[in-house]
Amino acid sequence: MTTELRFLLLTAILTGLLWIPVVVGYVSARGLLRPADYKAAPTSPLPDWVARANRAHLNAVENLAPFAVVVLVAQAIGFSTPLTRSCAMVYFCARLAHALIHIGGFARFKARTVAFSVAWAAFITFAVVLLRHAA
Repeated sequence: MTTELRFLLLTAILTGLLWIPVVVGYVSARGLLRPADYKAAPTSPLPDWVARANRAHLNAVENLAPFAVVVLVAQAIGFSTPLTRSCAMVYFCARLAHALIHIGGFARFKARTVAFSVAWAAFITFAVVLLRHAA
C-alpha cells in the first residue's frame, strides 16, 4: 500500500468514527430514543460540544471525497512522489487536528481555520502536482 493510500484509509477511518461523539452527546443529553422519537425527533437543547461534533463530522464527510479522488487518480496512473506522500500525510494530520479542535471548542489563534486551511493547501498542492504530471 502506498503512503498516499494509507493516509486516505486513515482519513476514511477518522471520518467514519466522527459520528460516535455525536451519538454519545445525543444519548447523554436526551437519553435513549423511544419509539415515538423516531416519528418526531426530540427538540430539547444539546450541549454546544454536540453541535460542534456534528459539524466536525459533516465537514469531514464533505472533504473526504475530493481528497479521495485525487489520491485514487494518482494511484490509478502510478504517480507517487515525496511531495504527494507529504501532502497525504499533512492532509490527514490537519484533518485530525481540525476535528479535535472543532469538537473541543478551542477558539484561540483561529486554530480551526488554520487546521482546515492546512488540509486544504495539502489537497490543492497534491491536485496541482497531479494535474501537471498528467498534462
